[in-house]
Amino acid sequence: MLKLLLGTNNPGKVREFQVLFQGLPWRLVTLEEVGVFTKVEETGNSYEENARIKALAYARASRLVSLADDSGLEVTSLDGLPGINSARFGGKTTDRERVEYLLSLMKDVPPEKRSAKFVCIIAIATPDGRVETVRGECHGTITMEPRGENGFGYDPVFYFPELRKTLAELPLEVKNRVSHRGKAAREAYRVLERLAREAGI
Repeated sequence: MLKLLLGTNNPGKVREFQVLFQGLPWRLVTLEEVGVFTKVEETGNSYEENARIKALAYARASRLVSLADDSGLEVTSLDGLPGINSARFGGKTTDRERVEYLLSLMKDVPPEKRSAKFVCIIAIATPDGRVETVRGECHGTITMEPRGENGFGYDPVFYFPELRKTLAELPLEVKNRVSHRGKAAREAYRVLERLAREAGI
């Protein structure tokens, strides 16, 4: 089987990708498994730039086809914040702190004005420097308080009105169907199928 390096240290993302890419002729490996401990700085001005930077850096360091994503939450009432700074929002270091900070900024925003979207860009890079990117989005609202124990990041406060649940309340198979990362991964799946065919697999 071909090896695909998952360019993330986030165990939640690793678990999601392992499910999303089932059935492909690729063996998913982590940075730790292949001994790549390169710290990649996200210096881009967009999700796409950051995803490309990470995927290329890991592909060159490992000599493996590598996948990396950059994603973020965009809240309408905050003029699109936290955006590409979602993982470092307010200088907070934990998911819980970032969620609490977000909710504190929105404490006076009424329910009907709490719309938001998640954006995910996945980049797939080859060791010779080729990169392809795909995009996924999902739309919802921000709750008044966290709900649910699943997921990570802002999942406990991102609510789907049609499902009446936050991302953190959804089983993984449902989350993967409706989430930004799930939608981007389905596009990435097709790219990986093609790369496998090109490799004769």
